[in-house]
Amino acid sequence: MGVIDDLASAAIGGRELDACDAGRLVAASEADPFELFHAANRIRRHFKGDGVQLCSIVNARSGGCSEDCRFCAQSSRHRTGAARYAMLDASMLLEAGRAAAGLGAACFGIVTSGRGPGGEGDVAAVGEVAARLEGVRPSASLGSLTPEVAARLRAAGLRRYHHNLETARSFFPEVCTTHTYDDRLATVRTAKAAGFEVCCGGIFGLGESWRHRIELAIELRGLGVESVPVNFLNPVPGTPLEGREPLPALEGLRIIALYRFLLPRADIRTAGGRGRCLGDLQSWMFYAGANATMIGNYLTTAGRPPEQDLAMIRGLGLRIERAPARERPGDRGKNG
Repeated sequence: MGVIDDLASAAIGGRELDACDAGRLVAASEADPFELFHAANRIRRHFKGDGVQLCSIVNARSGGCSEDCRFCAQSSRHRTGAARYAMLDASMLLEAGRAAAGLGAACFGIVTSGRGPGGEGDVAAVGEVAARLEGVRPSASLGSLTPEVAARLRAAGLRRYHHNLETARSFFPEVCTTHTYDDRLATVRTAKAAGFEVCCGGIFGLGESWRHRIELAIELRGLGVESVPVNFLNPVPGTPLEGREPLPALEGLRIIALYRFLLPRADIRTAGGRGRCLGDLQSWMFYAGANATMIGNYLTTAGRPPEQDLAMIRGLGLRIERAPARERPGDRGKNG
């Protein structure tokens, strides 16, 4: 057996791979990545079977963000022409959530631009959706989270919170300067302390190295996050990264596979930019280790028609997982 198969067996056997192991995987897959994909698929099937989790999001409040994240179309510091509007009301969010459930999504994310919740109205609208939405698990991505707001959303019935780290701590100053990496970690820890499942990952193709990618994966593992979104840069005109070329498809797939090795029990979820990066190789994301993906549109860019993704998944012989039974406000169990 070679190094890739040896490390796959170690991951399946319960050993946490370290940065040295990860570096060996990157080096071993440089010339021929297909052995890495095959081994990552073995890990996926061992821990996740052949189920695929689908999620969908709504851009609930758009544009006008005060932060300077270099990739983001919604920063007020960048001239991108992105839509700008206030928080959608609860009825519109419920309609979007029901549409997501109808497509087979297990999770529906309410995403707002800005550093944190915009005020009482934002929190109230998300709480109402969390209490009323059926057939799909509601999630929120509202930026920085205080313990008080976290407790209120948890009491309303929200069970998952999303907040990406975006990249490794050592590369973060190249991505954003208006808040710190510790600010982002604090929100993740606040969400965990409140009892939320946490969806937390990054965006790749920002100029980071493989060392940075490994560093981020090990940070995420230490936080104990349940779901790891893998986003790929889709360069937006008007942002500082508008001229950066998207990652080659095989490099994107190697990132997915590396994360399956380092986070074998987490849901590895392909998200923004997958169409631009993976192109005709999108179906390979599952063979490379992903067990979840986002369907429909992203925040400011369009995804491909959901029907194409559903047909792709079924054509691969994979099974679309349904949302678990809802936990009602007042229940003490973690999952819902």
